[in-house]
Amino acid sequence: MTEQLPFLDEHRIVVPADAETTWRAVNEVVERLSGRLATGYAWAVGAADWKATGPRPLAEGSTVPGFRVVAAEPHELLALAGRHRFSEYRLAFRLEAAAEGQTLVRAESRARFPGIFGVGYRLLVIGSGGHAVGMRRLLGTIARLASN
Repeated sequence: MTEQLPFLDEHRIVVPADAETTWRAVNEVVERLSGRLATGYAWAVGAADWKATGPRPLAEGSTVPGFRVVAAEPHELLALAGRHRFSEYRLAFRLEAAAEGQTLVRAESRARFPGIFGVGYRLLVIGSGGHAVGMRRLLGTIARLASN
C-alpha cells in the first residue's frame, strides 16, 4: 500500500488548542471508530482490519475498524490506511501550528474504487456527499474535544 492513491478531498479546521492537546483529540476521535456499528460495518464490507487491535495510544500497526495506522508522528501526523471489497483508501490527519495557541488540522482522503461494485460504492459514499459530511463532523468533534 505504498503506492499513491488518487486524491479525493481535504478538509481543514483551526482548533483553539496547542498541538499536544489537538493530537490527543485526534487520537480519541479515531478510537471512537471502534464501536459496534463500525465493527459490524467493517466486517460486512470485508475490511482487512475490522476490529481494534495493537498498541494504545495509537501507533504504527494499531487498528480500528476499517483502518490500520501506517504512520503516527505525535503532534504532527496520524495516517490511516484500509481496504475492503469495494475500495482501497487512506486518511491522513496533519497537524500544523496556526496562530498562537491554535492548531490547523488537515484531513486528506485518498481512495481507489475498483470494478463495477467499486464504482457503485463511490457513488453511494462520495457522490451522496456522505463522506464530506462525515469528515466535517470528525473535524468538528476534534475541535470540541481539544477546546474542552
